[in-house]
Amino acid sequence: MRIVAKILIVDDEGDVVSLIKFLLEKDGHGVFTASNGVMALETIGLDKNGARRGEFVRFDLIILDVMMPLMDGYTASAKLFADPLARTIPIIILTAKGGLQDIFTPASNVVAYLSKPFDPKKLRQTVADSLAKRLDGEGRS
Repeated sequence: MRIVAKILIVDDEGDVVSLIKFLLEKDGHGVFTASNGVMALETIGLDKNGARRGEFVRFDLIILDVMMPLMDGYTASAKLFADPLARTIPIIILTAKGGLQDIFTPASNVVAYLSKPFDPKKLRQTVADSLAKRLDGEGRS
């Protein structure tokens, strides 16, 4: 069974965003995009400092690049984890920079890491696995 979800892609590379969006929409997911960490926080309903600035927008998953202008993925991830609602959103880190598992603390909502360039099949499987784990964690199937 395929899980249809609301997913936020955060990456400053337009070609990467277009490919991921195409793949996930093909799977039936609702896909939203942001080109940096500040835009991602604003899309969710937080300001650049991580404070609430309106209605919280719930996503089922975030795919987050690390190296971006204005606010990198590491900082955005920390601000998301600091918010009680946003910390429940699983994050897949997608980056060209290897070895990042060590800089994200175990106390975060990062559930997977993928390196660029990525295998589209592996990305789709990682998304499906992350969504399935999330639903299992909420007691649904």
